[in-house]
Amino acid sequence: MLEPGLILHRKSNIPQRFVICFFQDVIDGMRERGEITEIMRLKSEMGHNPIYRFTSEALAVITGSSADTDMSEVEVALFHPGVGASLAAGFLEEVIALGGERFIACGGAGILDPEHHLGKLLVPVSAVRDEGTSYHYMEPGRDAEPTPMALEAVTETLNESGVPFELTRTWTTDAIYRETRGKVAMRREEGCGTVEMEAAAMFAVARFRNVEFAQILYAGDDLSGDFWDSRNWHKREDIREGLVKLAVKACRRL
Repeated sequence: MLEPGLILHRKSNIPQRFVICFFQDVIDGMRERGEITEIMRLKSEMGHNPIYRFTSEALAVITGSSADTDMSEVEVALFHPGVGASLAAGFLEEVIALGGERFIACGGAGILDPEHHLGKLLVPVSAVRDEGTSYHYMEPGRDAEPTPMALEAVTETLNESGVPFELTRTWTTDAIYRETRGKVAMRREEGCGTVEMEAAAMFAVARFRNVEFAQILYAGDDLSGDFWDSRNWHKREDIREGLVKLAVKACRRL
């Protein structure tokens, strides 16, 4: 009955490639430095959610390519999807309706394995569906997965960049304040190395809409011990900005 295409229509100025960035501080910094320019805004009851395009100069610096190469015409857009599965899935749906086809997301995650030091990069190959949104896009099941081509673009980019990373199973939950010791132990036994709130839903939307999607996470707060440790993960601007640039490289590769 209700489809995003009834509300939004494909726009010629929207790039096919998108970086989905969960770091508002990085987006603000890039905007202030003139590395991204706003091209339109999504709207909700919370207000406006801008969509940006990377400038050709910023892309050249990030990817190390010159303006006269074939890659100079490969545009990349950027937006923040909000927090939580249903909101992120809804914004992803709208961007797909506008013309987005290839997506690389980057964000932080809580860690369930004490070996994951702060800032370690983790690439989900599957996500436990402990949220509700994915069940409206896929048949009931245990996991949702990224698309193979997007996952390959991520791993090849990280390997070529010489950045250490680990493949992981992640746990997507709706209830941030119900990540109990018992649940953490159970998910760890199931092979989950991280916990976050959006991956399973976004994987499911991408599969349903037949678009490319993968995600890169960095190890943030620690849930592997008896008590939660924030590790001041949200203050690591160097890691966060570096991760966005890696996502741009992977996205252009798609």
